[in-house]
Amino acid sequence: MRILIVCQHYYPEPFTITSIAEDLSKRGHEVTVLTSKPSYGFVGIAPGYENIDFERVNNVDIYRVDIVPRESGRFSIVRNYLSFWRHAKRKVLRLGEFDVVYSMSLSPIIMVSPALKIRRKQNIPVLLHCLDLWPESVLITNALKRSNPLYGILKIWSKYIYKRVDKILLSSPSFKEYFSSYLKLPNLDMEYVPQPAFLPHKKGEDIIYEDPTFVYCGNIGKLQLVSEVVEGFSLLENSNAKLIIIGMGSESDNVKELIKEKHIENRVLYLGPKRRDEACLYFKNCKALIVSLKEGGSVGKTIPNKLITSLYYGKPILGIIAGDGRDILEKAKGTIFAKENIESIKESFAKLLSMDEKELNEFGKNNKEYYEKNFSFEKIVDGIEANLKILKKKK
Repeated sequence: MRILIVCQHYYPEPFTITSIAEDLSKRGHEVTVLTSKPSYGFVGIAPGYENIDFERVNNVDIYRVDIVPRESGRFSIVRNYLSFWRHAKRKVLRLGEFDVVYSMSLSPIIMVSPALKIRRKQNIPVLLHCLDLWPESVLITNALKRSNPLYGILKIWSKYIYKRVDKILLSSPSFKEYFSSYLKLPNLDMEYVPQPAFLPHKKGEDIIYEDPTFVYCGNIGKLQLVSEVVEGFSLLENSNAKLIIIGMGSESDNVKELIKEKHIENRVLYLGPKRRDEACLYFKNCKALIVSLKEGGSVGKTIPNKLITSLYYGKPILGIIAGDGRDILEKAKGTIFAKENIESIKESFAKLLSMDEKELNEFGKNNKEYYEKNFSFEKIVDGIEANLKILKKKK
């Protein structure tokens, strides 16, 4: 198949779409990617990519459009989104002929718009992999209130896009209820296919800790409850435990200030963003990995990628999560759960510290086995490829 992939984010940005594209290419398909010049996780455009409009990497043709780089502040992020939407729609019709389009829907949903444009022009099907719900995401992050007229516009725009793709792969089972009940789109062709874990090849040796160490790695926004994690950890008494935080996001500055305010710089180490092939070096020898997601709305029921990744690494998990994510961790039987308050979080840290090596190893083994049975990369790409083939036949 000649597959066009449309997604604002791609390597060197840390998203699973890169692994999917390269694996589809290894399976014998001609894969072309329409994406942006990378800025997520970088200051401005990633060094060396300022003037790169096209490159071929691992047998994947990658076309990049100019964007407004991400900076701090909500307005900058909006400009970033709109710049990809505008430039990619102009570029998409100049890329050649394709059989199918695969688009991974991160935030915002408008990044799918170029896929719809080529769908109309070439009469080809679009498969949308839904990893984030719109316009629900702007509510859960408090970017907009439901009463705001702009929210109403986003809802209309989101429904327009969802209705015009040919099939939606849901990364969390509960998403179906959101489409059916809230967006009133019960007749969409939908199927549960989880997102794969992001598994880079590590570069370097695994970190060895002198003290029991917990690791949080991921986005640092309001939804991830990182400030609550830091506060709960700060309440531990008579403990030599350490907490490492890796990542960046809208709450990064607040987290750094909180660490200073609590005078725990020697116990909580904020390392900032790291490449995934470097970040994973911190996982193997830690006491537990932290998976956190604020409860509320449909987005709060999501299965975040870091949950799947944490299962893969076969470590015990400290989970602050509800919905589909909690269901999975309960079935895996390798998690100590906390509620969304600092006292409960403190108690969960303490419980993990009190467990012996045999218990911790059993937790880790359970998580790894559950990953292999339900979230292996090959199995997920099999599902994506099968759906692309079915849509091509219907063309």
